[in-house]
Order: sequence, then structure tokens, then C-alpha cells
Amino acid sequence: MFWPMLAVALGFLGLVVLGVCAVQVFVAARRLGAQVTDATRRINRAAEELERAAESAARSAGTR
Repeated sequence: MFWPMLAVALGFLGLVVLGVCAVQVFVAARRLGAQVTDATRRINRAAEELERAAESAARSAGTR
């Protein structure tokens, strides 16, 4: 009776460990998603600023 109870206990502990790991992966994935969203916004903002600067530089070069 000892061995089956030990097997059940170890199986339960294994599931607990897998559950903890799954929660950590979920939290890390959410953080990564937030960082990707933030980086995308920054890149878009920088691209818009670069586009405005290029237009301004083209106007300046065309007037001379």
C-alpha cells in the first residue's frame, strides 16, 4: 500500500510543479507581449518623426 500512495503523491507533486511552471510561463508571455506592444509604438513614433524630418530636409534641399 505504501508504493501506490507514494506514486500518487509524487504524481500530484509533479502536477503542482508543472502548474507553477505554466503560471510562470503565462506571466512571462504577458510581460513579453506588453514589451512588444510598447516597442511597436515607439518604432511607429520614430518612423513618423523620421518621415517628417525627411520631408523637411527635402523641402530645404529643394529651395536652395
